[in-house]
Amino acid sequence: MASDANNASTTNANSSTSSPHPTPTTTSSGCHSHQHCRHKAAHFHRRRGKSATVSLAGVFRRRSLLLRCLLVLPLTLYFSGVITFTVGPLLAILRPAPPPGSVYRSHEVFEKLWPDIHSDNSSSIELSSIWRYRRKLGEQKSCPNGTARQGTESPTLDRYLIIEANGGLNQQRSSICSAVALAGLLGATLVIPRLEFHSVWQDSSEFADIYDEEHFIFTLKDFVTVVRELPEEIMKTYDFNISSIPNIRVQAWAPASYYLGEVYPVLLNQRVVRISPFANRLSMNVPPHIQFLRCLTNYKALRFSSAILNLAQKLVNRVTEKSSSYGGKYVSIHLRFEEDMVAFSCCLYDGGKSEKFDMDAIREKGWGKKFKSSDHVISPGLNRMNGRCPMTPLEVGMMLRGMGFANDTPIYLASGKIYQADRNLMPLRKMFPLLQTKNLLATEDELAEFQGYSSRLAALDYAVCLFSEVFVSTQGGNFPHFLMGHRRFLYNGHAKTIKPNKPKLALLLHNTSIRWDAFKNEMQSMLAEIDKKGTAVPIVKKSRRKASIYSNPLPECRCLLESKNISSAFMLKAAE
Repeated sequence: MASDANNASTTNANSSTSSPHPTPTTTSSGCHSHQHCRHKAAHFHRRRGKSATVSLAGVFRRRSLLLRCLLVLPLTLYFSGVITFTVGPLLAILRPAPPPGSVYRSHEVFEKLWPDIHSDNSSSIELSSIWRYRRKLGEQKSCPNGTARQGTESPTLDRYLIIEANGGLNQQRSSICSAVALAGLLGATLVIPRLEFHSVWQDSSEFADIYDEEHFIFTLKDFVTVVRELPEEIMKTYDFNISSIPNIRVQAWAPASYYLGEVYPVLLNQRVVRISPFANRLSMNVPPHIQFLRCLTNYKALRFSSAILNLAQKLVNRVTEKSSSYGGKYVSIHLRFEEDMVAFSCCLYDGGKSEKFDMDAIREKGWGKKFKSSDHVISPGLNRMNGRCPMTPLEVGMMLRGMGFANDTPIYLASGKIYQADRNLMPLRKMFPLLQTKNLLATEDELAEFQGYSSRLAALDYAVCLFSEVFVSTQGGNFPHFLMGHRRFLYNGHAKTIKPNKPKLALLLHNTSIRWDAFKNEMQSMLAEIDKKGTAVPIVKKSRRKASIYSNPLPECRCLLESKNISSAFMLKAAE
């Protein structure tokens, strides 16, 4: 009993502790009284009703939110459409799409078309029959009467002409040819031309390093006297320093009359004249007997040095051996994608910010502030549309494959140091695995004496390209200018040169949706047009400075040479 009492007291104590209010004694039903039970039941029903009300309110809120979303979503879509179709065209007007052909997208087109290019096993071009057009006999103009029948002026042996040839290999070549012509015009003795060192080409070569000096003097001896240096008494007058001789500045493309009226009196008075720079300083429109001297110099007197010719002969032999499956015939490409050329062009490719940084630095180093001046407008898109951008190796490869050249075509690549060579040459090597260069054909020892001399290396490329069945010119400049003329001179008027329509190519490679078969059709049409133009006789406008005997030597130079009974054959091999 005591135990029960204790339990009861404990229970009461716990009850009083757990409840905030004292509670009456509990009945067997769990209520303290009937009244309390009714009160508790009413409380339970109130709580249950409240929970039901809360649940319904949540449902209504969710349904209301859903209805609002359903109402707002169409409005949102509607206004988005309005913005898209009204603001979109406005933005397009404010920021129009780039004109076709103005953006470099060739790499995107290549990635898309590569499977088709790689699997293309259709009939390929035979190098021996690629050039179908031949110059007709009716197109062979006869030599005009009296051509080169006149002799040059009687030489004044105690009067001397000194010129400084500036620029790269072939610009210097042009200056040398004009120097011989001017010496003949003035009746002066020509001192072996001096080659100017330039910060871009970085070549300190002298005349005898590039050309056969003895052959030069001997070939011209019946027309112009050439000496290696000035007489001692004249050198003494100028303290044995040629730079001390007063320099005559001459305007570009000066006519013969200017030299006879302004320079000749100075020559008679002081016995020697120095003209620097001399590139493009004599008009192309000169008397026939003076033009003859240009032809004779370019196609006969200027033979490369023995060192250059001997290695060039080896390179030609080696590339011919590797072209045995094509009868010893090969394709040569002059690729102008050196970093200085890319920088000078101001064109944009796929290199992004890194490329822009590189090109800005190269322009600053090579040309100072020239490209930052306010009057110098840089327009990469316009340059590309007008065909002024150097072709990338990728573009050259796609063009040739499109024209029908198979992937086993032997190719010789003539170039300087290609910008980012590993990355940029990879697509070309994929398309033409038999790609060769002078560095691959020659040993390190063979090239050692040429390294660091851009003009000597360019001379090697010139000789190998000269004898290729197909020459591909990818950018303007003196190298293809002279080489095309030399090939016309050798191959009876046909330059056998692919000179692509670059504006058209830029348009085609701008279109990332173009199909391979469509691209091929365009390239084959381009090749046919090039072949036809290759035999065309150029209209010579003597009043124009671009009427050049260097790129179009026929019929003028052949007539001039024949009139003097001088053979027009060209020998690559150096004299024994």
